[in-house]
Amino acid sequence: MEGLITKFEALGLTADKAKEAAGNKKLAPTLDGLITATGQSSFSKNTGMLLYKLAAKVTKEKTPHGDYIAQAIGSGRLGSDEQVSAATKFCSKNDPAADEKAFDAACGVGVVVSDADITAAIAGVLDSVKDTLVAERYRALGRALGKVKSTAALQWADSGKVKSEFDAQALALLGPKDERDDPAAAKKAAKKAAPKAASAKIAESRGWEPASLESMFAEGEISRMHKVGENPQIKPELTAEHLRATGGQVITRFPPEPNGFLHIGHAKAINVNFGYAKTHGGVCNLRYDDTNPEAEEQVYVDSILEIIRWLGFEPHQVLYSSDYFQQLYDLAVQLTERGLAYVCHCTGEQINEQRGGKDKGGARFACEHRDRPIAESLVEFQKMKDGRYGANEATLRMKMDLEDGNPQMWDLIAYRVKFAHHHRTGDAWCIYPTYDFTHCLCDSFENITHSLCTREFFQSRQSYYWLCDAVEVYKPVQWEYGRLNVTNTMLSKRKLLALRNAGVVRDLDDPRLYTLPALRRRGVPPQAINAFVRELGITAADAVIEVGRLENHIRDALNVCAPRIMALVRPVRVVLENLPESYFEEHELVYHPSDATFGSRRVPFTRTLFIDSADFRESDSPGYFRLAPNKTVGLNGVPYPITCTGVRRAADGSVSEVLCRYENEASVPKPKAYIQWVADSPQHGSPVRIDELRVYNPLFKHANPDEKSVTGGFMNDVSETSLEVIHGAVADIGLWDSIKRYASTAAGKKELNEKNVETLRFQFMRIGYFALDKDSAMPLAAIESDQIASTKLVMNRIVTLKEDSKKDA
Repeated sequence: MEGLITKFEALGLTADKAKEAAGNKKLAPTLDGLITATGQSSFSKNTGMLLYKLAAKVTKEKTPHGDYIAQAIGSGRLGSDEQVSAATKFCSKNDPAADEKAFDAACGVGVVVSDADITAAIAGVLDSVKDTLVAERYRALGRALGKVKSTAALQWADSGKVKSEFDAQALALLGPKDERDDPAAAKKAAKKAAPKAASAKIAESRGWEPASLESMFAEGEISRMHKVGENPQIKPELTAEHLRATGGQVITRFPPEPNGFLHIGHAKAINVNFGYAKTHGGVCNLRYDDTNPEAEEQVYVDSILEIIRWLGFEPHQVLYSSDYFQQLYDLAVQLTERGLAYVCHCTGEQINEQRGGKDKGGARFACEHRDRPIAESLVEFQKMKDGRYGANEATLRMKMDLEDGNPQMWDLIAYRVKFAHHHRTGDAWCIYPTYDFTHCLCDSFENITHSLCTREFFQSRQSYYWLCDAVEVYKPVQWEYGRLNVTNTMLSKRKLLALRNAGVVRDLDDPRLYTLPALRRRGVPPQAINAFVRELGITAADAVIEVGRLENHIRDALNVCAPRIMALVRPVRVVLENLPESYFEEHELVYHPSDATFGSRRVPFTRTLFIDSADFRESDSPGYFRLAPNKTVGLNGVPYPITCTGVRRAADGSVSEVLCRYENEASVPKPKAYIQWVADSPQHGSPVRIDELRVYNPLFKHANPDEKSVTGGFMNDVSETSLEVIHGAVADIGLWDSIKRYASTAAGKKELNEKNVETLRFQFMRIGYFALDKDSAMPLAAIESDQIASTKLVMNRIVTLKEDSKKDA
């Protein structure tokens, strides 16, 4: 182990990375062999990194000439990621030693792309898309970069130099980013140039544009993926059949298991799979991996499709692994007939021991049933299918390679007995295929060209290819990317269920969670989620992202699409003593200060009104500019300020009313602060009373509640202040007006009937962003007849406003 660590450090790996690599039973021997093949003991950082990356991608089956590639790297013939990728592709089909000239030509050996060549090629591409760039500016830059990278003249250019030159030329053409690159400003300019009638759908998103899909696939290894039909097959005719079936079109799939709600990490997977297909003119299927009937429910099936559409994607086909149960069974029989599968009667504990024990570090040995006659296994497998074995009494295992360093080659289970009702096939089957058997074969049946999955399936790539070749079917390419996690939450289905079952959260769509239905219920716009995952890009490393980055995208989206409403969390009555009881004014307030298409509303102003308790103090202090005795403050949208002259108290001594003077007849200095207010005018529908205001805070006390340092585990880390329910909040009549206007549209009626009311999002000025919750009771009849008393308004805080260091002033 120590010798390997020293060897790997010589490649330029850090001590921790070298130790990690040395402990990887699959990577370590491969990397050690490649280093030995070079005949060298010290390396430049670039050479070392190329060897390390080569070790992570080569296999004996896929790249039988890895040593030759390593020698080419060590000698300097191959000096870039692009050249090494080309070399592995060439060597998967050819013997490089037999035709070195062909190898050199395929890998760009000896090709020199000068700085002048890079400059000229990029200038040519930018000139060809100049009109688009000038019109769309930085929003079109991802597409332009993709076109640059696909330019033949730059195939072997230094990617770092290409990116630097591209950035420099783009900056020279477009100049620095300015207001034209701000989606809100761009939308406003477009509206001004071609004015349209104001839309009644105030809740609809306006101006917010998430990062482009193209930008996700413009850089990194995913930008250099194989073309359809280039992946090698065990038989050449499989490639021909595949090309006939696909017509050369990219086909991807999103394959969730319907045993829970999708979460924020799945949003990345959806964007990757649907986005890669869309960017390359292809299609993406939704395939439910429904091979575990005990855990699957129709509610999850329905939710998954709904969420995909909510994020803005539409599956080419909606499929199920259960569609292929008969085909899968037939191939399992075929695998057994070929002597590559056997029926095993070992317990789970016995299988674990055969694989080296708990830490897989012990001796591995074959199951006693591994070499049973083929005919006997076929009979036993039929017995399994006929229901003559109980659960855990028999499994069908694949006869793989127990000597391989990869645990995914240690005779995986292909079928197990489960007497469980399936949501689609009912009781037709009592044996069900495992993920390891099902996934690659379903990809093959559907002619998936790019099987994109997260890094935890990296070791499964080898078994994926093994099984496709073992039954001689088309073999898709599996490619892994890093999964997405965010801080301050938990995504494990098991742990989410534990939270629900313990009553910590009400259900799996509780807005404190980061399942996608929970985020939707909270009021998070889908465009914000897309923008978040697209900004992060696609890398091989798993990422734990600060939740604040997601919240910033949410704010950016809501800033554009949310109408402004004056709301008071804890209202305090104000009486303007110098006005008569019957005093009445109306003031026009806009819904959005930067977008006139939102329209406006006229709000009443009367002798009695409400302000928020946070905007009044009985004791003044330096630096405090809101209302206090003998102090003057402005009211939003009102021409004259008010001055506090005293208070009235309740029997318990608390302030029941704040007494003020309306300064409409005196000349007073311009106030330093303006506060929101709501008139007490029932005949004008003011105030609008909010039955419940649900203020959500982080569910856990620590950013990572799974850390070992969290005493008692994640259940002990739940914050007591994660939810505050406030009764008695009020808002101006614009809230009810917006609901009525939304309910007057066909789309609004549909969403209200389906209780998808979270699309009604608002900025409560100086408080935060809020959305209606599905617990609201808003019958269409009550809205249309203006019977607000017959409704119940429940609102969720989506996210706070950006932090203001002077928010207490």
